[in-house]
Amino acid sequence: MSASAFFTGLLALCGQAFEGRMTTNDPADAAMGAQRLVMHVRECKGDEIRIPFHVGADRSRTWVVTRTASGLRLKHDHRHDDGSSDVLTMYGGDTAAPGSASRQDFPVDAESIALFIREGRAVSTTNTWTIEHRKGRLFAYGLARPAAGNNPARRFRVEFDLTKPVPAPPAPWGAETPATAAAR
Repeated sequence: MSASAFFTGLLALCGQAFEGRMTTNDPADAAMGAQRLVMHVRECKGDEIRIPFHVGADRSRTWVVTRTASGLRLKHDHRHDDGSSDVLTMYGGDTAAPGSASRQDFPVDAESIALFIREGRAVSTTNTWTIEHRKGRLFAYGLARPAAGNNPARRFRVEFDLTKPVPAPPAPWGAETPATAAAR
């Protein structure tokens, strides 16, 4: 029920875009935090919502939230500017707990762990991503990773003010535009 209410809340944002700001201060994110951050709830089809996350002129990231039989799934679709998939793409996880109508946590799944190990990013094998949605007020995306061995804990969070929509940004890299879809 909570996952369904959360998904329905996201659907209410479809077509809207919002500017955000970093609320964490990890030095690894300083360059990102200095750029304009915009999320756009761009596509809402059936059981899937695609939310591009633009960092300045970089349109490589899209959060993909999908309903599953037992909850929700979050995947990260990463593309190059020519539209081709990045080697680190479609990673993420499924909800392991009911969450709430305003917050869902997505622990890393086995497929993503295998991808991270194969691509030399084993540090990411304990990631948990979070999406929060406080109706009409806030959308937040975060990453948490506990400290392990020589790797320090990692926290990342960006918040978007839902009371201040902005014009929709260009399509994310690799997204089909209405013109290319009509040409088929």
